[in-house]
Amino acid sequence: MTTPPAPTVLIVDDDRANLDSVARIFQREGLETLTASQGAEALERLRRPEVSVMVTDLMMPGMDGQELLKAARTIRPDVEVVLMTAYGTVETAVAAMKDGAYDFITKPLKRHALVKAVQKALEKHDLAAENRVLKAKLAEMSGPGGRAMVGQSPAFRAMMDTLRQAAPSTATVLLLGESGTGKELAARALHEQSQRAKGPFVAINCGALPESILEAELFGVERGAFTGAVSRREGRFERAHGGTLFLDEVGEMPLSAQVKLLRVLQEGEFERLGGTQTVRVDVRIVAATNKDLVREVAEGRFREDLYYRLHVVEVRVPALASRREDIPLLADAFLRRFASKNGKVLRGFSPDALSALENYAWPGNVRELEHAVERAVVLARGDILEVGDLPETVRKGPVGSAGQLVIPIGTPMEEIERRVIHETLRHTKGDKTLAARLLGIAARTIYRKLEREASETPSAGDGPGPLPDE
Repeated sequence: MTTPPAPTVLIVDDDRANLDSVARIFQREGLETLTASQGAEALERLRRPEVSVMVTDLMMPGMDGQELLKAARTIRPDVEVVLMTAYGTVETAVAAMKDGAYDFITKPLKRHALVKAVQKALEKHDLAAENRVLKAKLAEMSGPGGRAMVGQSPAFRAMMDTLRQAAPSTATVLLLGESGTGKELAARALHEQSQRAKGPFVAINCGALPESILEAELFGVERGAFTGAVSRREGRFERAHGGTLFLDEVGEMPLSAQVKLLRVLQEGEFERLGGTQTVRVDVRIVAATNKDLVREVAEGRFREDLYYRLHVVEVRVPALASRREDIPLLADAFLRRFASKNGKVLRGFSPDALSALENYAWPGNVRELEHAVERAVVLARGDILEVGDLPETVRKGPVGSAGQLVIPIGTPMEEIERRVIHETLRHTKGDKTLAARLLGIAARTIYRKLEREASETPSAGDGPGPLPDE
């Protein structure tokens, strides 16, 4: 069996003698080490996926340890941070712990205390990683056919919180999101947490069927309703009685079917195609679309009264670009599912392959990631998935940043700069000093550019303002 690589500790100190001394201590403990003598250099090292713990001096010129800590929590929240300082006051320690430091040790350093603090930080890092994997496994096992909602990102948790709040009610739910984001899985999660969980979950894609077939599928058919209707057939509404009916791509539904759907939502009843007998059902509706239904209503392609019936609770299913933290979890879940399905023994992704997955823009969202991992599993020659196993589109396609910003080819440099600054400020929650650190520029540069932008923004009546942030 291949021995797993030793954990990597990043050491940051502007004192070269102390930097080398601390590095030797951890090397004797069998750990891999990376070193940096200043904050900007440390941020570059920190982007390497193998780093588990960062040990940094607190008092450094330029970016000090506390600023570096804040930056680290932004770009690598999974990395544990231990601060070293010769100025160890209680106030400094409390401030550091509030900002996310795992531990705080004072100089002159004692070898035993330093090693113990880092070992405990490594244990916490490993437990957190194991917890993420176990949650992914449990979620995968709970999903139909091994498919389930997997994630820990803020965007994902916000969506799941809304689903949990809406689940016990009888309200109609409208899921909004790009194609491939997992809207059907969100609908299933809602159903499974509702009081109808023991009832059926029935799904239909409203955009995949012609108008006549769609109505027959939804409402059922009486014998003799049309050529070939040799017997009565129940529709999806009857099959979903006591449970949930998921209307995928509801924005594609023709107007004639919208009228009948509206009646079911209002009265809970309908007639089968070709019949006169009224059928009553108890069904909760969950609908989904990647269209702008407000625009569809304005342009006469979607009924306004139906829109308001469907739009009782709105849940936005985030694009994969909005939840990049979940890419490793999702990729690992897909790897295990497809490895089992194809009878392969795979240990995971190489750091370069995982980096390629995390950096790709994923215009096809989770569905594209799923297909990419399935292909890699099928074509893998070793027990680790390498970059070469990934589709060429992932290796060479559009790249998305950690802030989920994709810049189209041909965008003017001034506009690129503006967008990057705004996206970084959004990521740092408006902290201009931290944003400047992450971008490698002076904070005054950000202030100057924002002031210039504000002065160039037209007042009301002067025409359109600047482009909205991406």
